[in-house]
Amino acid sequence: MKRIKYGKIAVVLALLAALYLMPLFVTNQYVLRVAVYVCIYSTLACSLNLISGVCGQVSMGHAAFYGIGAYASALVAINFGVPWVICVLAAALAAGIIGVLIGIPALKLSGGYLVICTVGFGELVRLILLNWVSLTRGPMGLVNIPRPVLFGVKIKTGGQYMWVALTLFFLIYLILHNILNSKFGRNLKAIREDEIAAETMGIHVHREKVIAFATAASMAGAAGSMLAHYMLFISPTIFVGDFSTTILSMVVLGGMGFMPGSVIAATLLTVIPEALRGLDKYRMLIYGFLLICMMLGKNVSWETTALGRRLGALRDAVTARVAGVKGDGE
Repeated sequence: MKRIKYGKIAVVLALLAALYLMPLFVTNQYVLRVAVYVCIYSTLACSLNLISGVCGQVSMGHAAFYGIGAYASALVAINFGVPWVICVLAAALAAGIIGVLIGIPALKLSGGYLVICTVGFGELVRLILLNWVSLTRGPMGLVNIPRPVLFGVKIKTGGQYMWVALTLFFLIYLILHNILNSKFGRNLKAIREDEIAAETMGIHVHREKVIAFATAASMAGAAGSMLAHYMLFISPTIFVGDFSTTILSMVVLGGMGFMPGSVIAATLLTVIPEALRGLDKYRMLIYGFLLICMMLGKNVSWETTALGRRLGALRDAVTARVAGVKGDGE
């Protein structure tokens, strides 16, 4: 087991090293731009997986927290001129606080009622960003957002932005990994399986769900900060409800509760539309068809795995039976 564990760590470290070295060998700014978006969307998908995959509470308002974080970070940077690290913390804090305020009443609901509630919240946030002109500049959006400055170096190039986005994603992924392997993570999995049984075992179900919801919201806010200081311009049209559907698709495609799967799905659903961009009118049609095929392929692979387990159990039973017959014969 230790050998397998060390092997996984070695693979992860090798992959991280390759990603950090990528900007040194890739000079195409378009490729680096896509890589930055892969890091941002992977952060969003993993954070949503915490509440929807691990805890089992489907949320369709994740784009709202993404937008809250982006606007909070941009406004703090523009109005107060603080370092970007402080802006990220401010974005995470703002989104987390809103997550608590929304989560306390909303997470008393479940299933379709929770979905409708989070959809309404997402639309409410979009309308506030659109109409609070004195703060957000409404449909004109926020412009001239300062670039991040780290260790006295202003981040300008695509490679530098990739390093920053990758580091932010890696830190959030480590936090999620530790959460999943903690008592809190086990409580969330128990809630997903059976809330009544979890309550019976002494787990404060509502409190744990609210904490998970706020944690996922704060991580989405941090991703929003990365977006704002990368694009240098944000507007309410970026944070529409359809984007929440896209992020949830990444979670479902990658596997509910499986963080590496969310990263892989986020990569695929970011790269494929860009690869099809040259096909003009048929791009989204082909993309939708490929998405359906991937979903069907994922389900087939699960069923194949389940069938394989049943056949393996049957084989073991037959083998044990044959061995017992031979023993009796001797």
